[in-house]
Amino acid sequence: MELQEVGFTFNLDSTLQIMQRQGLLLTSCDPGGKPNAMTIGWGTVGVIWGKPVFAVLVRPSRYTFGNIEKSGEFVVSVPTDEMQEECMFCGTVSGRGHDKLDECKFTATPGKKVAVPLIDQCRQHYECKVVHTNEVVERALDGGLRKECYPRGDFHRIYYGEILRTTVRK
Repeated sequence: MELQEVGFTFNLDSTLQIMQRQGLLLTSCDPGGKPNAMTIGWGTVGVIWGKPVFAVLVRPSRYTFGNIEKSGEFVVSVPTDEMQEECMFCGTVSGRGHDKLDECKFTATPGKKVAVPLIDQCRQHYECKVVHTNEVVERALDGGLRKECYPRGDFHRIYYGEILRTTVRK
């Protein structure tokens, strides 16, 4: 896969639309270096502390949570429209019991700025280093959102990842 470096706002409208429509793939690695992909539908990109940041939400119950906690790194990859089945799979099974990259026949390419791989089949990638975390706080959350998004009280941790490198497939 030949990649071209671009600014973090390159194709940002498209990235956010794909996140809403089918989800993006959030890749992390366990302490042994085994990669795992999880589908995310919530997140945002912006500038915080003068740095480009990708904020992603991960529940503590997810396998990915422990990976990011230990490594402090993640990659967000933008899938193609043809990857809907793979996105559904990565969003419904756990990396604790599945090698999702292998089962989806994804090819992993090492990141240049982080130790987390990129998924070759995806169209764009954001290599991120965690610079801050905070919890979604129940008492501070709008009641309607609390009821709709957290009926079981399983609130997310928000990871603010400084975008160290953004690439697109040529």
